[in-house]
Amino acid sequence: MCGIVAVLLYPRPRSIEVWQDLGAVFTRALVSNEERGQAATGLAVVQSDGQAQVYKQPIRASQFVETSSYRELMATVGPTTTLILGHTRLPTQGSAGNPDNNHPIEVGPVLGVHNGHIANDAELFERWRLPRRAEVESEIIFQMLAAFSPQSLNGTYLPKVSECLAQMEGQFTFVALDRRCPAHLLVLKHANPLCLHYQSEWQALFFCSRYLFLRQAFGRSVITEALPHDQLLYFDACRLPELTSHPCAVWQWV
Repeated sequence: MCGIVAVLLYPRPRSIEVWQDLGAVFTRALVSNEERGQAATGLAVVQSDGQAQVYKQPIRASQFVETSSYRELMATVGPTTTLILGHTRLPTQGSAGNPDNNHPIEVGPVLGVHNGHIANDAELFERWRLPRRAEVESEIIFQMLAAFSPQSLNGTYLPKVSECLAQMEGQFTFVALDRRCPAHLLVLKHANPLCLHYQSEWQALFFCSRYLFLRQAFGRSVITEALPHDQLLYFDACRLPELTSHPCAVWQWV
C-alpha cells in the first residue's frame, strides 16, 4: 500500500494566492497519504518543455515537506508547469535506502509512481530483455512504457501500451508521464484506489489515493469522482478547461 498524489495543470499564469493555495493543498494531500506509506516520500515537477526535477528521501511525508529541498522544488511550480507528482512508499520489494527503489521512478523519458505489487516483474524483465537498475518491481512498468513513443505511434499508443502492460500480474495503480509529451498523463487503476477532482477555478486536476482527503479539501458539495478500473486513461493538460476531469483518450486495458 502506497500513496499517490498528482496535480495536472493547464499551463498558464495564476495569481500568487492561487499558487499558494494550490501548493498548500498538494502538500496536505502528500502528508495525508503518509498513513499509506512511511518508508520514503518523493516529489517531481514537470514543465511544458519536458524538463523535470525529482526529489525523494527515505523519510515520512510529514518530515519530507519540512525540508528546504521540498520547498525549493515546490517554488519552481509556475505558469509552465504541467504536473506535480508525489508518492509515499510502503515497500513491497527493495530497500528504501536505495533511492532508485523509491518513487517517482525515472526510466529514460518516462517518470511515474506506482501503488501495488507486480508478481512477475523478474519474468518480464527477462522476456523484454530490459536493464534493471533497482530491486523494486514498480520499475518494470516504466521500463516497458519507455519503449513506446507517444509522439510516433499516431493513435496506436494506447492499444500498444495496453497489450504490453496486460502481461503484468498483481494489483497495481500507476500514474506516468513521458517527457516527450509533457502535457499528457497516463493513468491505470487496477484493484488499488485512486480518485480525482477537477478544481475549475484553478484549472487543475487533482489525483489522490485517499478519497476522503479530496472531500475534506474541496468540500462536501464537490463531486469527487472515483476513477474506473481497468481502463488506460490519457489526460491532456492543455485541454483541461474543455475536458475537465475527462480523459482525452480511453482504452480498455483487459
